[in-house]
Amino acid sequence: MGKIVVIGSINLDLVVEVDEIPKLGETVMGNSLSQIPGGKGANQAVAMAKLGCDVDFLGKVGNDNFADLVLESMRKAGVNTRNIKKENTSTGIALINVDKKANNNIIVIAGANGEVDETYLLGHEEIIKNADAVVFQLEIPIDTVKFGLKLAKRHNKLTVLNPAPAYELDDEIIENVDIIIPNEHELSRLTHMEIKNEIDLTVASKSLIERNVKKIIVTLGEKGALYVDKNTTKLYPAYKVNAVDSTAAGDAFIGGFVGNYIQTKDINKAIDMGQRTAAISIQRFGAQTSLPTLEEVLNF
Repeated sequence: MGKIVVIGSINLDLVVEVDEIPKLGETVMGNSLSQIPGGKGANQAVAMAKLGCDVDFLGKVGNDNFADLVLESMRKAGVNTRNIKKENTSTGIALINVDKKANNNIIVIAGANGEVDETYLLGHEEIIKNADAVVFQLEIPIDTVKFGLKLAKRHNKLTVLNPAPAYELDDEIIENVDIIIPNEHELSRLTHMEIKNEIDLTVASKSLIERNVKKIIVTLGEKGALYVDKNTTKLYPAYKVNAVDSTAAGDAFIGGFVGNYIQTKDINKAIDMGQRTAAISIQRFGAQTSLPTLEEVLNF
């Protein structure tokens, strides 16, 4: 079984269930408030660990009670957290509204995630050197992501980037990414292209291939996933399920995909694993609390 290093964010999600997400200037009554461990990096690491992967995590938390909650959740799932550093600041927070149709909006406060820097990564270079794949998102400083990608490629590691939240990325980042996994909105932001249909999706995806990304997978929610490389364009339909909460759907997909891909090197099998993992997660409430075990995914 391969080893994965996830370099990214750790948050505590404060989730409010509402009938309808409020519009600008509007006040609505919430139905419930939950504290759920989250953060894109932590979610993806937990997804991989629950699927049986060997996962090391590099990131930071604050010196507060929230840190204990999020670290315990990661450890319980099987993530190796021994290299996570505590800083004298707050743990990252995500404020999430979820409506009765499973739509959401999210505000992220970086906290300790903003302290993940080049010096910290250099201090853990040996862990990166011993990995098979290194996975990044964009909830830590962009310069740290850029440096981490270079460091991983220096050791010839498979690099995976989930460009979320959406930023414009320069060529120095793009050229060090083997597999990039955006959603439609993130793809549009990355490429400065308006996306209205499958043709637009393909054109935008190929523009990233032309910038030396080897593979791109665009997650499309209920429409499935689009895979593009230099020679292939293929749409994978989604599994049909009753959605409850889509908060960690993208993280579930990435966890399932990466965990399978480093073992099989088979894009078709890995995407199917990602879609199964995501399909189960959206039928449950919360981020890490929604992520399935390997047995659940295989029986789906």
